[in-house]
Amino acid sequence: MEKQFPKGFLWGAAASAPQTEGAALIDGKSPSTWDKWFELEPELFYNGVGPEHTSNTYHMYKEDVHLMKEMSLNSYRTSIAWTRLLPDGETVNPKAVEFYRNYFNEMVANGVEPIINLFHFDMPWWLMEKGGWEARESVDKFAYYAKVAFEQFGDIVKKWATFNEPLVHIECGYMGDAHYPKVHDFKRAIQVAYHTLLAHAKAVEAFKEVGIEDGEIGIILNLSPAYAKSEEEADQAAAFHADLFYIRSFLDTVVKGYFPEELIAILKEHQLTPVVEEGDRQIFEDNTVDFLGVNYYQPLRVQAPLPQEFPAKGVGYFSRYYDWPDKVINPHRGWEIYEQGIYDIAMRVKEDYHNIKWFISENGMGVSEEERFFDENGQVQDDYRIEFVTNHLTKLHQAIEDGSNCFGYHMWTFLDCWSWLNAYKNRYGYYRVDLDDAFKRTAKKSSHWMKELSETNRLVIPD
Repeated sequence: MEKQFPKGFLWGAAASAPQTEGAALIDGKSPSTWDKWFELEPELFYNGVGPEHTSNTYHMYKEDVHLMKEMSLNSYRTSIAWTRLLPDGETVNPKAVEFYRNYFNEMVANGVEPIINLFHFDMPWWLMEKGGWEARESVDKFAYYAKVAFEQFGDIVKKWATFNEPLVHIECGYMGDAHYPKVHDFKRAIQVAYHTLLAHAKAVEAFKEVGIEDGEIGIILNLSPAYAKSEEEADQAAAFHADLFYIRSFLDTVVKGYFPEELIAILKEHQLTPVVEEGDRQIFEDNTVDFLGVNYYQPLRVQAPLPQEFPAKGVGYFSRYYDWPDKVINPHRGWEIYEQGIYDIAMRVKEDYHNIKWFISENGMGVSEEERFFDENGQVQDDYRIEFVTNHLTKLHQAIEDGSNCFGYHMWTFLDCWSWLNAYKNRYGYYRVDLDDAFKRTAKKSSHWMKELSETNRLVIPD
């Protein structure tokens, strides 16, 4: 069976500056929260591996782009390090400008369209010391950084995104311990969310002011559809609230230009309303996105919450996790594999969000100890990844056939990269990175499979 994708469909991969570049504190770059956190508490990082070198792309970008061309990828998403471009938040670092211009031009020269994101969880330490996203100052600082990036690279890069998965730095940093500053405070998390979304809108405003010819700007959201345990009213209410906090709070705001009324009412009822300023609402209304990036890995399954004290101390007041007994699990990462979710999200964007242009900006399968799957030539035989992508692409193709306005698919990631607190425990790439052999890149079986798919624009499904 064969499934043809639309002409001009983007086939590529995704990554981020802090997870690939390395060169963490050289050539003028200042520390991010990850650099400083590793300095403060290295024992929290898997195998004691921090962000200093990651995948060494800062020094090996030409080789990486050459491999992208060999794979016949026509696009690639990565990010700019705020701390490299504006080490003190104000002064442009000429070495950063040189690096990124060379990197992006190298992509274009090799037929790879760069899609560039501005923030991938890497808050500058100088701004974190002032309160990070809790501080209103962060909004204008981010807008200025965005403007500088657009001015320096807008002649090369036409597709831009403001944030990658803003939910993650909000939830993991202010409702958990997985990101710095490890705060557990729902009200502070709401304020961080508000400033993040306002910073996004102000960056879109800066994009319009700079006026990049043929330019488009969007945002990358992790959208996990919420499925209720049952048809019972309490379970359905749990799914509604999970969707409201995790999806609509972002999607309604960036696509429609306003916060959901139901969310505003809940925040008011629970004394969680963030501090706002006059004129903010107009900024949101005037600066909606041109496209969406959708990161999809797993669904969110929920059920009615247990009784809790008022006011709410977290989203758990409204819904709690449900462990679906029939789930299929990636045993290495512990995440559910559910291809139907990619179709459901596609239809949601079509039906509820003006059928806005969008693409799969991340989808992938992390596997530990991939050396177990070496063949006699030392190549990883990652048939499990090929099966994972095939099954998801099948559902994505169905969504496109049913009218969803999807223009591309990017897998996380092109080559194995450093992952926050987990270093290289789980590998995701089309290419293996050998940390013990000068970061040598070696193609996995999936890279050859994707090369054929990208060249033919056609998914072949075995009978």
